[in-house]
Amino acid sequence: MGHPAGKKIDRVELERRRMRASRLLEKGLSEAEVARRVGAHRQSVNRWAEQLRKGGRSALKRAPRTGRPPKLSAADLRRIEQGLKRGPEALGYETSLWTAWRVAYLIERECSVKFSAVHAWRVLRALGWTPQRPAHRALERDEGAIRRWKQQRWPEIKKKPKNSGAPSSS
Repeated sequence: MGHPAGKKIDRVELERRRMRASRLLEKGLSEAEVARRVGAHRQSVNRWAEQLRKGGRSALKRAPRTGRPPKLSAADLRRIEQGLKRGPEALGYETSLWTAWRVAYLIERECSVKFSAVHAWRVLRALGWTPQRPAHRALERDEGAIRRWKQQRWPEIKKKPKNSGAPSSS
């Protein structure tokens, strides 16, 4: 049971599952039956039952978040996204291309938090933005001339196998 491969379950959902298991255990269902119903391993339900007996439901609550607290709040992320939607021209850049350095500058300007270019891309990914590559095409490009060259000139200069009449080894 546990977590299905490739599926990430957040801490809130895990706590909900433990609370549901605690209610089922309190109704008198067996640990094996509770495990089947909540989609957890029987040993996990056994551990939860022991915690429930010792500390009550509060023992099954999720632990506080570990690690360094994030430097950007939800409001900061919203301001960054609004800045991204306005485009780099709003910051005085000549082109409409977001680079990692430009995003880092936007974050510093909007939130007074300095990030490296690498971390700026992490922030973009967290916001659901993906890197895009613009099509590099010359403004002077003549599609008709390119099509004619491919249809007429290329077949003339393309190497062709020699007709020697001898059978091929392949």
